[in-house]
Amino acid sequence: MNNSNIKKSNSAKGQKNLWHKDGLRFECQRCGSCCRGEPGVVWMTKREAKNISVSLGISTDLFAKNYLRLINGRISLLEHSNGDCVMYDNGCSIYETRPRQCRTFPFWSSNLKNKTEWKEQKKTCPGIDKGKLHTVEEIASRLKPELNDL
Repeated sequence: MNNSNIKKSNSAKGQKNLWHKDGLRFECQRCGSCCRGEPGVVWMTKREAKNISVSLGISTDLFAKNYLRLINGRISLLEHSNGDCVMYDNGCSIYETRPRQCRTFPFWSSNLKNKTEWKEQKKTCPGIDKGKLHTVEEIASRLKPELNDL
């Protein structure tokens, strides 16, 4: 067995032991619960900032000036004083080009630690356990870093 087969075998073996090995259902309800109310950060890359500025029809510099902040050298979207994301206006105004952090929710490793964490997220996210069944492989691929964006 070569190294790649060993890696595949170990990966598959690990996936069989996951609490969500049969996949998880999720479909965004576009309710905005994950975009509003709590202060936090929405990390993004320069490439994502460029894509969003193009979708908004403004320059990247203007987008950065009006909607972004630097935190320890990393880029994050601004938020309003009430904790709402600056891009939320009765829905996500950049939904089609939203940052990876938003696109991968709720499939974050912190939410996938165990069934209890998943159920905790379900209390605030009506899309959890609804809609499309995402396989464990799909979930894992969503969590992979986008190396070209670093």
